[in-house]
Amino acid sequence: MRITIIYDNEVREEGLQADWGFSCLIEAKEVPQILFDTGASGSILLHNMRILGLDPGAIRIIVLSHPHWDHVGGLSDILEVNRDAEVYVPGSFRRTIPGRKVTSVREPLQICEGVFTTGELEGIEQSLAINTDKGVFVVVGCSHPGVGEILDSASRFGRVYGIVGGFHGFRDFERLNGLSLICPCHCTQYKSEIRRLFPEQCIECGAGLVLEL
Repeated sequence: MRITIIYDNEVREEGLQADWGFSCLIEAKEVPQILFDTGASGSILLHNMRILGLDPGAIRIIVLSHPHWDHVGGLSDILEVNRDAEVYVPGSFRRTIPGRKVTSVREPLQICEGVFTTGELEGIEQSLAINTDKGVFVVVGCSHPGVGEILDSASRFGRVYGIVGGFHGFRDFERLNGLSLICPCHCTQYKSEIRRLFPEQCIECGAGLVLEL
């Protein structure tokens, strides 16, 4: 399985554009390509995909973590160049998406083989739990419900191996004990503390980062 960070506050590769927001692409054998969140700007999202050699037309599923602008701002642009992708939105998402199959998510459910949504937690945000050979890998947007609650929800699908995405103001660092891969991105306020406490497990995020799981 491969997770490519497309959109983030920082970049890891020359030519990419940094911006406040988050998006990543999930690719795995026998699983349709999944775009998780769309960043704040469609032009930056598509620019970074082009630089990274990613085809927006190949995406089959778009998952939106929550309706904040820095996670859904690129949706219209990606839908213009992708005519087939179905969309999974949290139940609190009020925007209409005409001409697409849209699933409004409130409870945990399976999206495709080995990929699950935690369901909408705290009435605002969903995250993904992905089965890998190493355990469950969690993909989060901003973690508004709290990293601990998200990890607890994801653990129903198996032992949690790692996590990537925005952690917001999370500082209950003991909840990260036992994880083998920690990649704080985007809105994470305490990145330096997480890097200091988990130097072996922590990977610096940024557009262009590729996680091979």
